[in-house]
Amino acid sequence: MRRDHWRRVNEALDPERDFVEIYRTLVMHEFPWDMNQALSFALFRTYAVPGIGRLLDATGEFTRRTQKRYDDTALLLEAPTRLGFAHPEARVAIRRVNQMHRAYDIPDHEFRYVLSTFVVVPKRWMDAYGKRPFSEAEIDASVRYYRELGRHMNIPDVPETYLGFAALMDAYEAERFGFDEGARRVADATLALLLTFRPAVPKRLMEVVSRALMDDALLDALRYERPSRRTVARVRTGVRLRGRLAGLLPARAKATGVADLPWIRSYPDGFRVEDLGTFPGTAGGAAGGAAGCPVPHDAAPAGDRRAAPTAASHGSDDA
Repeated sequence: MRRDHWRRVNEALDPERDFVEIYRTLVMHEFPWDMNQALSFALFRTYAVPGIGRLLDATGEFTRRTQKRYDDTALLLEAPTRLGFAHPEARVAIRRVNQMHRAYDIPDHEFRYVLSTFVVVPKRWMDAYGKRPFSEAEIDASVRYYRELGRHMNIPDVPETYLGFAALMDAYEAERFGFDEGARRVADATLALLLTFRPAVPKRLMEVVSRALMDDALLDALRYERPSRRTVARVRTGVRLRGRLAGLLPARAKATGVADLPWIRSYPDGFRVEDLGTFPGTAGGAAGGAAGCPVPHDAAPAGDRRAAPTAASHGSDDA
């Protein structure tokens, strides 16, 4: 296949109508490695918001069952990408996400921020390290994809454009990034897991590479040591070179899904989407149960917080 095959496929599609197919092509064919890295960093940087990191620590899921939590998150979020929002399995996946979130008093502004990282971080990653940047149509499709996900999660006031998402993310981080001991525990546990993904590479080297790919604001908020400028330059040059080399290879004919990744290890015998995630309030479920969030959040504007037990909170059970 020609190396520009998937770019030409996306160019022939309409992002207003075919946004799921365009986004699926980006994730599963054109940029599977890059998108995995970018989305992993997107989630990681949310830990630097104390309200988010503190809650994740309080549930215990990211520190006690880090591998399973990572795998379940990736598998649940992939379902609508792989199958489309209308597919029964994708609807089950979104329902599971909504059920988990509904157990906690999570303010809407935190959901909007997390959604913004899924749009902005991959675009910026491709600009810096990909074999090519996203096209305008691909950026538009990504925006529409996450607006649709936000609609299924009943998140209000989601930005309508990439620039809106970028402005939201940058302003939110400038205002709210800060240190929290619980958030640091979640970050440490996640980073320790990430260091196992390439067993042939020494963990110390992988840890330095990971920090070299983080921006200073993220490092400072989590109180991670900044690597030297020389180290940052070398690491980022190496990742850019990897992107250039990837651009010389033929297009991938076979889609790469989350379950195909060697570091997804929780379900060697397969899984059922309805069993993924946590079940707060049940035996073996996440800490906090159905009684609500186990930690207080920063004050949110009036009308920007939903009570956990209500049926309308973050989408219906019918997704």
